[in-house]
Amino acid sequence: MQDLTTVPPARVPSPDTVRHRKAAGKNLTYLGPGDTIGEGDSDLVLDLLPAAFADQAFRQLQEEVQWAVMHHRGSEVPRLVAVQGQVAFDGSFPIYRHPADESPPLLPFTPTVLLIKEHVERVLNHPVNHVLIQLYRGGTDYISPHADKTIDVVHGSKIVNVSLGAERLMILRTKKDAALEPATIEPTKMGSVRNAQRIPLPHNSMFVLGLETNAKWLHGIRQDKRLPTEKTPSEVAFDGARISLTFRRIGTFLTADQSLIYGQGATGKTLETARPVINGVEDETNRLIMGFGNENQRSDFDWEAEYGRGSDVLHFVNEAAPAS
Repeated sequence: MQDLTTVPPARVPSPDTVRHRKAAGKNLTYLGPGDTIGEGDSDLVLDLLPAAFADQAFRQLQEEVQWAVMHHRGSEVPRLVAVQGQVAFDGSFPIYRHPADESPPLLPFTPTVLLIKEHVERVLNHPVNHVLIQLYRGGTDYISPHADKTIDVVHGSKIVNVSLGAERLMILRTKKDAALEPATIEPTKMGSVRNAQRIPLPHNSMFVLGLETNAKWLHGIRQDKRLPTEKTPSEVAFDGARISLTFRRIGTFLTADQSLIYGQGATGKTLETARPVINGVEDETNRLIMGFGNENQRSDFDWEAEYGRGSDVLHFVNEAAPAS
């Protein structure tokens, strides 16, 4: 029997393997391994896991993950979510903050996620301690264009998204104020031109998002309302469902009772200087939400100016500023 826990090197095929496809009667260019994606610090890795394990992992994750509904501005986000991470001996754990009324509780890594994490770390050459797991139940589930929020993400690390299940299309699009060399050009509703790139995310792939790309580009997965007969076999596999696992290296932590916060994104940078978490303080909450909004909109986002002093806000309710 094949050893499903052994970590082999990920196979990266030639750049033209996923380059050209037909969609809506047009020849569109799709990017893949070896292509210049975003700012050149991002990539797509195929066959991350042994094939048998990848198929098995999809089914196991469906069962072992405690899926939950997450709300943003009072409405359900169009996918199911779960959060897992590395819990320290004292019960402290990493916290990744992003615009949501309240995130699901972080649970320890489950067995299948731990095995996937091992493969991820081999490719990245740095550890990850947090994963946001999302279940796209079908083509109508999606995620709006956004930049990942980096207040809690360790500087110099990579963010990765592992895809299991049905293939979906990720769109990278430059932020409104970015002036980059032409890639694939898309006109916006305002008539201006923004660069866009299309990256198919097949089963058993890993998209590596560099922080430079995250600073200048938004990424998202649009709704796909095509009929099953209009889709490729890879797009209707696994009954059209997709599980994504976004692994990050987080530098901000909560104590076991969630009363204190410390680390990179907090005002207290060490456990000894940990401060009480803030919930319901409008000024502090709005300041962080404004920072999130600026990170979404500005390619010249100044991390130190927006996040450097830290924030102890934990949950976001009744948000007053736009952020995705």
